Amino acid sequence: MATKLNKDVVYRNAKPKEKPYKVSDGKGLFLLVNTDGSKYWRMAYRFLDKQKTLALGVYPDVSLEKARERCQLARSQLADGSDPGQIKKQNRLIAKEKAEHTFEKIAREWHANRLSGWRESTARETINRLEKDIFPQIGALPIGEITHQQMIAALRKIEDRGAHEIAHRIKATCARIFSYANQHGIENRNPAADLKDVLKPVKPGHFAAISPDELPVFLKAMKENDARLYKPTRIAMRLMLLCFMRTSELIETPWSEIDLENGEWIIPWNRMKRGKLAINPDKTDHHVCLSRQAVELLRDLHTLTGRNQWLFPNQRDHEKPMSNGAILMALKRMGYKNQMTGHGFRALAMSTLKEKLGYRHEVVDRQLAHAQKDKVASAYDRAQFLDERRKMMQHWADYLDALERGGNVVQASFRYA
Repeated sequence: MATKLNKDVVYRNAKPKEKPYKVSDGKGLFLLVNTDGSKYWRMAYRFLDKQKTLALGVYPDVSLEKARERCQLARSQLADGSDPGQIKKQNRLIAKEKAEHTFEKIAREWHANRLSGWRESTARETINRLEKDIFPQIGALPIGEITHQQMIAALRKIEDRGAHEIAHRIKATCARIFSYANQHGIENRNPAADLKDVLKPVKPGHFAAISPDELPVFLKAMKENDARLYKPTRIAMRLMLLCFMRTSELIETPWSEIDLENGEWIIPWNRMKRGKLAINPDKTDHHVCLSRQAVELLRDLHTLTGRNQWLFPNQRDHEKPMSNGAILMALKRMGYKNQMTGHGFRALAMSTLKEKLGYRHEVVDRQLAHAQKDKVASAYDRAQFLDERRKMMQHWADYLDALERGGNVVQASFRYA
């Protein structure tokens, strides 16, 4: 038998003829030479009394040595009672599926599967973060091939811009996506699940908020509007100050919740933070307790957006409510970046109502729609605190007006035992 070197010379020098022809190598392996000069490794074999041919690659990309290895593997599969051609087809399908199961594809499937249990703002924020920070880094990779190093590199980019808390949140989101894939039989290492000590720890803290003593300057800045904010945005911020609900509870408000005729606003329980809990949701509707000034603002706003579904429609897409970051952006333009947040209005109101106006914690806490300790306490609050809260909210609005005018501020007009 010719040596391997001689055989390789033969295959390399094989010239095309008028018809395709074979150059045998033994044990079923041969080189097929086509009329255009292209050369292919093939293996002839029989399986279940049927003559078959197995493709083993293109010469010279697949060397003689490699072709013989593949031929030997196929012969071993035949010896085990398997069809090497069928095994190759199955392996090709598996590889195709792996390539198609990219992280982005699986992430979007996971996101769609979770939509029914999320509020719209959560769904929007989750997919936006993935699109901004994760998909550009690992989105196109097969989910089963993503390594710890690649996952860490993607999260490091988020940390590098100082967004440490977001990095931790996205890590948790990615871990759920990898787990979702595993549960559907798409195997992966879940490289986000055990990165406990890789990311920098997030220091616990409160949302930024100005102090009660800084309120007069803040009110002046809002009134003068040097930041040139749109009128609906200014009204939104003023309502946040007057009513101190959560940002999402304000910007996602439809006009159908507002009774301008009677000056009432009741937020359905399923729009409240505790109403969205998966276990034991609080099914208590929230009375905003509108002051006279808040009602006037809403009437003014109605002339601008009353024909829309939302109090504060998105400027780019009126079918959606205002962006969750609009209040933060407005505060930034006013010069209050890292000094005040949407949630900061709530902290400001609580501290001012208790320290400056003398209201007790329970009344303020209920107006903030914080969780009650037990059902009995919750029932008592609903029955006993509503009138007190209405008086408090009007007093709060009058207090803000007095501060803005630079006049004297009256303390709470009624005391508690």
